[in-house]
Amino acid sequence: QVQLVESGGGLVQPGGSLRLSCAASGGIVSSATMGWYRQGPDKQREWVAVIVRNGDINYADSVKGRFTISRDNAKNTVYLQMSSLKPEDTAVYYCHGNWRAFTSWGQGTQVTVSS
Repeated sequence: QVQLVESGGGLVQPGGSLRLSCAASGGIVSSATMGWYRQGPDKQREWVAVIVRNGDINYADSVKGRFTISRDNAKNTVYLQMSSLKPEDTAVYYCHGNWRAFTSWGQGTQVTVSS
């Protein structure tokens, strides 16, 4: 069974930056479609960014130009670098992995953008 563990969330001021990490065990991130999702207060979970097996990347329009998804195959970890953060980026951020035969969600990490 694949386990995904997110870390790196916290409280940051508007305009600040954070880097989220998603460490995988039991599965290889480079063999999966790895994505970041978020769920804000009283909102539905929404897709944020994805990196597929061949390294192609895509972003939601709301974060394009501000967030960067990346993958470290040696550490079997996926990252989400977030810059120019806005209050509306406040949410619980979840990592998701799709290995075709199975999928997995992390437990989430809270990001709060507030002055």
